[in-house]
Amino acid sequence: MARSTFEATIAPIVFMCMGVSLIPLALPPDSASHSSIAPGIVWIMVLLASLMSLERIFTFDYEDGSLEQLLISPQLLTQPIFGKLVAHWVMTGVPMALASPIMAFVLSLPADGYIPMILSIVIGSAYLSLAGSVCASLTVSLGRGGFLLPITVIPLYMPIIIFGTATIDFAISGMDWLFPLAVMGTFLCLATAICPIVVAAIFRSTPLF
Repeated sequence: MARSTFEATIAPIVFMCMGVSLIPLALPPDSASHSSIAPGIVWIMVLLASLMSLERIFTFDYEDGSLEQLLISPQLLTQPIFGKLVAHWVMTGVPMALASPIMAFVLSLPADGYIPMILSIVIGSAYLSLAGSVCASLTVSLGRGGFLLPITVIPLYMPIIIFGTATIDFAISGMDWLFPLAVMGTFLCLATAICPIVVAAIFRSTPLF
């Protein structure tokens, strides 16, 4: 499925890079003003790019009947759901992390922030896929969720955006950036344990077909 929707997979990455490339045009030409807002801009772009791919997590399975087959099968539903979320992260989150140095360069982010930025996006994007899947499962039968999906998912995304930005801020300020990164890891562990179970419960209890 990921291969057949390759254009849809790379669309968030293209959007993220294009969005960041336009931001310096509205800022003063000095690099200091760019680097001061770079951590927040990077994570806002990651958030928006994640929202673009979020509704596709279960939509194709719902449309081709694969989700219905999973629901009537006797095996545990959490396992294939977790596998789908890992695949979604690999196809969206990992490329975003690999593309993030381009954003950092455009925004004149100091070199000290590159490694913390990449690590925070790797961890944070995995959380975004997991937490977003809960809201995506609630709107899968609606086809295109419209504004409903972003409205429901953004409150779940706020903590990871805050600590993701703090990780980069701490790094470029010479502070210990491992603490906010560890908090992000804690959120990821909780989401890994809870979100697939919640999604399975939503599918089991909601009349989708």
